Amino acid sequence: MILLQIYIVDFVIVCVGRFSGLPNIPEFPPNKGPEAFKGKIIHSMDYAAMDDKQAAEFIKGKRVIVVGFQKSALDIAMECAAANGVENPCTVIYRTAHWNVPDYLPWGFSLAHMYLSRFSELMVHKPGEGFLLGLLATTLAPLRYSYSKFVESDIKKKLRLEKHGMVPTHSFLNEISSCLISTVPPKFYNKVEEGELKLKKAPSFSFCHNGVLVEGDTEPMEADLVILATGFKSEQKLKDIFISQTFKDYITGSPNAALPLYRECIQPRIPQLAVLGFSESISNIFTSEMRCRWIEELLVGTFKLPSIKEMEKDIKQWDEYLKEYSGGYYRRKCIGALHVWYNDQLCKDMGWKPRRKKGFFAELFEPYGPMDYVSN
Repeated sequence: MILLQIYIVDFVIVCVGRFSGLPNIPEFPPNKGPEAFKGKIIHSMDYAAMDDKQAAEFIKGKRVIVVGFQKSALDIAMECAAANGVENPCTVIYRTAHWNVPDYLPWGFSLAHMYLSRFSELMVHKPGEGFLLGLLATTLAPLRYSYSKFVESDIKKKLRLEKHGMVPTHSFLNEISSCLISTVPPKFYNKVEEGELKLKKAPSFSFCHNGVLVEGDTEPMEADLVILATGFKSEQKLKDIFISQTFKDYITGSPNAALPLYRECIQPRIPQLAVLGFSESISNIFTSEMRCRWIEELLVGTFKLPSIKEMEKDIKQWDEYLKEYSGGYYRRKCIGALHVWYNDQLCKDMGWKPRRKKGFFAELFEPYGPMDYVSN
């Protein structure tokens, strides 16, 4: 017997996060999935749950294939390379190359100076912008293009991407606008050149008894262990919270749009529910702290939510922005390239001064970070 306990509350804050709980396992044709493989298959979530000693023992001496090319995949691949060297090189299977960045950019510029300032955001069309800002973004389009090509050129040079056939087909602006950027582990491509890591582009793949067969290949890649760094079903996890099908539909929205959250927090038709951690930025901790302050001020009555119609209009404007700049990843909730504009909206709601810097040039060109919002 399952005992249920009912709590009556005025407001619920959901903080279950995007990167845990419900792993995303690719679907395969019959008899070509994990059941066909005689080796071991785990998700990166299970690997991350091991302590360092367990993880080292688990991968030692094994032919490992890592599926994915985001932060978890790169880190796991480096650990496999360190454990097994050229005797058992780790193969990284990826579908899409990304602009994963080295830990610094040229001439003393940081990524923050180039993309996290008010000036950088003047080059991008913003949700709810007026005529003048829209005109300015259109006028600055060549500079926006130059910014992106400058960063791309430096990344290609530093990481030798052309040599390895790893130059992405989309722009760096697409990457940062969809929050897909991660830092490349030091000497990652050195490991590739030394033979400890192998990179394999795979539009799709399937399993066979002794390894993985990539679409277009005739021979499988033999393996003892496959680690799926394929992300999480975050929207499904959020949807599963509800019993009501109506609420399930509200929270996930349209399949052709990102999660419909006003200020990246509130579903307009479930205004007594706040969701934290489903919209990303360059620093998710900083972003979440700002949203916590916003929710706190909402709950104490500092401001009230607009009408459902107004909130849904705002959500639609953000959705149109994502579709324009995210390069096909518009279902990922992301404020990466507009974090100053977004925080301005939160500040105005809470009655805070949105401009936080001292001096015109500092306000325009210095990057915004957590210390700018220490006080209201």
